Amino acid sequence: MKPRRPARPPYRDPARRRRALTCLNLLVAAACLAAMWLMANLVSRRHYARAFWSLPAAEPLSPRLRALLTARDRAPVRLVALLREGNPLHARTKALFEECAALSEKVSIEFVPPDRDVARAEELERKYRLGEEECLLVAAGGKFRKIPADACWGAETEDAPVRYEGEARLAEALLALAEDAPRTVYFAFGHGEREPDDFDRRNGYSRIAARLRADNLSVASVNLLDARTVPSDCDLLVFAGPEKPLTGFECSLLRRYLNEKGRILFLLDARTETGLEGLLREWGVELADDIVLDPSRTLGGRELYVTAYPDHPIVKPLARLASVFFLPRSVMPTAQKVEGVTVSDLACTSPNGWAERPKSEERAMRFDPESDRKGPVSVAVAVERGPVPGVHVQIRPTRLVVVGDANFASNGGLLAANEDFFLNAVNWLLERKELIGRIPIPDGAAAVVMDAHQLRRLFAVLVIGLPALVFAGGWLFLRSRRH
Repeated sequence: MKPRRPARPPYRDPARRRRALTCLNLLVAAACLAAMWLMANLVSRRHYARAFWSLPAAEPLSPRLRALLTARDRAPVRLVALLREGNPLHARTKALFEECAALSEKVSIEFVPPDRDVARAEELERKYRLGEEECLLVAAGGKFRKIPADACWGAETEDAPVRYEGEARLAEALLALAEDAPRTVYFAFGHGEREPDDFDRRNGYSRIAARLRADNLSVASVNLLDARTVPSDCDLLVFAGPEKPLTGFECSLLRRYLNEKGRILFLLDARTETGLEGLLREWGVELADDIVLDPSRTLGGRELYVTAYPDHPIVKPLARLASVFFLPRSVMPTAQKVEGVTVSDLACTSPNGWAERPKSEERAMRFDPESDRKGPVSVAVAVERGPVPGVHVQIRPTRLVVVGDANFASNGGLLAANEDFFLNAVNWLLERKELIGRIPIPDGAAAVVMDAHQLRRLFAVLVIGLPALVFAGGWLFLRSRRH
């Protein structure tokens, strides 16, 4: 009888075991990854950040619209779009409304296609008397504004195609709902000033007047010699480039108006006698007879580009933007300060600029240390006289802005940030802090403004630098092939 062999242990394949462990490891890793993905989505629903990648704006909404939507006393806002899904405005308006709703919890949005949701569209038409046309509806505080769909497209001109301007129309509607009645801006005339109803493409002021009306301001004109007084409903008085000096009677009217907490915007061209020199000196402003030049901040020699601004509410939002002034005059704080009056610079030249005094003989404009004023030279100032120190009473301050150029706000001079500069000055004078900022930029309306130095650098990079780089790369490649 043969002895029995001991039973063999079961066969174990090491490779098979490794494959099983690898599969198990992959399953556990996939389960952990799915759990992490689920947890990240749950957390992101409550804690998230929105980013906007686009040019030219750095934010999806302009500072002006953001301020109107997030104001403390802002009533809940309802935005309704009665647009067909096939309308080119639908996608742009949807993105705009969603950004508004994400910005503030007080904003509710609704999209009603009139061709599909007929019952809801008819209900809104009866309630708000909208008519049958496609439109946007803005309601807040028991009031509403209707924005026709056609108004969201900008007018096509020779220089610019049709652009979407829904954000600007929305900001105008919110502003009209926030203010009970429009304030009145009077443009003085009788001394050759620019007129708000002048549509001349170069010297008229119709474009800036239209912007004021869009900001819920009433625009009117006044002749102080005929009226014999400043109108009682005047919230802001504008002198846009007087060519003849004001009379002593008019200066006395302005002096009394300022002492009664008035607000004035002076736009005074160079080499023009205004008769306001004495009045402005009483408020700490020196108005000189000169022309301000800066070779490092110009392209053709007749304009002055200002890109660096002081810390003042009017110009602080204009960082990295250029304001263009055309042969301005110097507007400087006086050497002796006036008690209780604060004079702040708004726009200055670089240290390379100067204020050119009138010369007896005709010669090229260049700096003369004996007669000219070395830069930096200011071309715009803001003046404010607040309450008396030590008296704790809320008193409306007196404010005025003096700019040494009237062309920068004309129809032909509204370049770069000039419109923002003018509107910010107006809103600061009227104490409308929420409107100080940059106006919404329409799609495709970005423009590049460069001075002579920047243009030379761009020429060096594009015309000399890039071809030289390509030539050097080709030479190195051929040399390496030979070796």
